[in-house]
Amino acid sequence: MPTMAYITARKNGTWEIRESVSTPEGPRSRTLASFRTLSDDVIQHAQARAAKPLDEEDVRDAAHRAGAPVDLATADRAAGDLLRELADGHEPHPILRALLIDALQEGPPARLGAARKTWQETRAEAGVPQMEELDNARASAAWLTRTPAERGAALDDLLHLADQFPSGRRIGEHLSFPRLGNAA
Repeated sequence: MPTMAYITARKNGTWEIRESVSTPEGPRSRTLASFRTLSDDVIQHAQARAAKPLDEEDVRDAAHRAGAPVDLATADRAAGDLLRELADGHEPHPILRALLIDALQEGPPARLGAARKTWQETRAEAGVPQMEELDNARASAAWLTRTPAERGAALDDLLHLADQFPSGRRIGEHLSFPRLGNAA
């Protein structure tokens, strides 16, 4: 009887989706799929081999908790790549820019004869934050598609930079305050 599926790291840098099974001899586990980056194909392969149905979102959440690299959906990956390019100062051709703005404001194409919603209605239904709430997201847009290794290297650089700042005083050194004159 299967009890649960989980994600575990291997020493060679790969990850595994494993399934734990309770047997009369005790708990056992078996590998459902191995991967370097969790993708839809890996999840489908694991679902085909699992004794108990696997929920795709649960597998992705488990991978995030374990620290495994998770592939973005195609549209998310393309949007992240575009945001990174924009942050690096590269802009698309003006015609493509206009088409992108139009497509993003209008949302997906409506069926023939169906009324189109305004972009504000589409955003509200999708639960997208208001524009003023997106300042932090805009500031971090270039990092959305970076790998954990790239993020770690940037953090390492930042910590080395912080080490270079002079400290205010030496340990054990007492602060002395100037005497106040008669004017005080």
